[in-house]
Amino acid sequence: MPDDAPKSAYEIAMARLRKKDQEEGVTEKPITDEQKAAIAEARKVAEARMAEREIMHRSALARATDPAALEKLEEEYRRDRDRIANDRDRKIAEVRKGR
Repeated sequence: MPDDAPKSAYEIAMARLRKKDQEEGVTEKPITDEQKAAIAEARKVAEARMAEREIMHRSALARATDPAALEKLEEEYRRDRDRIANDRDRKIAEVRKGR
């Protein structure tokens, strides 16, 4: 029974992407339970590191009074958050690739 129901733009785009992947030889393989556990662990560690960094940041903000020092603390906090997120994403990508 053919599916003659109207498709949303999302469904059409996803179908095109799947077709493109098939033409390029890209195969989709489901992740294993071990990979799921490793990804969950990477996210959990990153979340804990973010929470720890936020606590330290708030403590430093409470002690700082100089506007230049506040700006420096904010920049360091943003940089640390980005670094933690990048580390998390890198680890997840490695797990998905099977490393």
